[in-house]
Amino acid sequence: MRCSMSGERECCAPRSTCPRSKRIDSASQSACVARLKQIAMGIARTIEDGKVEISEIIIAGDTPGLEWRLPVFRFTGTRPEAPRTYIQAALHANELPGTALLHFLVERLRQAESEGAILGDITVVPQANPIGSAQTHFGELQGRFDLGTRTNFNRDFPLITLGERAGLIEDLDRHSAIDRLKRQLLHKALSCDLVLDLHCDDEGLQYAYIDEAFWPEAADLAAALGMDAVFLSDGESSAFEEAVAYAWKCENTGEKKALRDRLSVTVELRGTRDVYPEMARKDAEGLYSFLAARGVVAADRASLPAFGGVVAPLDNIEMIRAPEAGAILFHKDIGERIKTGDLLATILTRPGMPDGAVEVRAPQDGLIVTRVSTRIARRRSDLMKIACAEPSRAIRRPGTLEP
Repeated sequence: MRCSMSGERECCAPRSTCPRSKRIDSASQSACVARLKQIAMGIARTIEDGKVEISEIIIAGDTPGLEWRLPVFRFTGTRPEAPRTYIQAALHANELPGTALLHFLVERLRQAESEGAILGDITVVPQANPIGSAQTHFGELQGRFDLGTRTNFNRDFPLITLGERAGLIEDLDRHSAIDRLKRQLLHKALSCDLVLDLHCDDEGLQYAYIDEAFWPEAADLAAALGMDAVFLSDGESSAFEEAVAYAWKCENTGEKKALRDRLSVTVELRGTRDVYPEMARKDAEGLYSFLAARGVVAADRASLPAFGGVVAPLDNIEMIRAPEAGAILFHKDIGERIKTGDLLATILTRPGMPDGAVEVRAPQDGLIVTRVSTRIARRRSDLMKIACAEPSRAIRRPGTLEP
């Protein structure tokens, strides 16, 4: 409904007691004013489904008549000292394995709630980017970049100290829709101790980007999710999980500090097409085991296996790129261990011509972690990521591997 005082939808006060109506009392007016403050902060409404609090964040559009909504699930813990957890998926809106995982995780958490097993507060955002979900171009969902600004949805998060958290959601009307979305997500995450941002690659193994500050303590997450590799990042970007870590490192004074009992990580759940119920359920159980190991939920704490995958700093990741444009013929698949000089791909630059094929070979030994799903390459476009034991000879700028 529409409040006659504010013009905003879904005012909490009934029309008969809205401050502009004939019947009014101070309690009703206070309720309506409080509701308007919520609306200004982008909070649509809050309902309770059993013991689960479900709220909606409203992101007003940058043009008239548009708004986006994203649901937020919150499970309240019984022990204030237990770690608080924030998990989101589909910040890149076309990366849906995490959304499937969280569907089954919420189901598992509902069961835990009924059993009194939720120890620490847990916030879950299954689809964190409704703006990207609405971007379809010639029949293809464009969920990685904002079409209006050409900016990666997982870049340009505010780099602030933890003490500046409250300012993220002040005067939101001064910011564009995508910046309001980023500020709302970061504000929620910074109230927690464990922050997981669920993504996926194009074609890929299960792996994660983890700030060096959290390693090796974060090996329990890698083991719980059966990861094949961990990329140790340098914390030099404005991606979501690194903006969270930045705020923790610069908690109040701006001087970086050591991190304890905290974790902010980007989890890459295989590839974009790996959205299957069996995989999602297995990943949800793995994530639940991690939460149990960290004391967020009560469960039989079966010891997690030791992580046995590849651990490589970003300087040791070989970004294999196409030397010329053409059709791609891959000779190696994800999960294969390759040797220096192995033939990785052939690019058909001039099909039918004697010199119409260009070979792409491995610069060093390593594990193929990702591969593109497209079979057409532009000059210098990405083909593979290979995790290696030695640094790459290619020059890498600090920050992320990809734009």
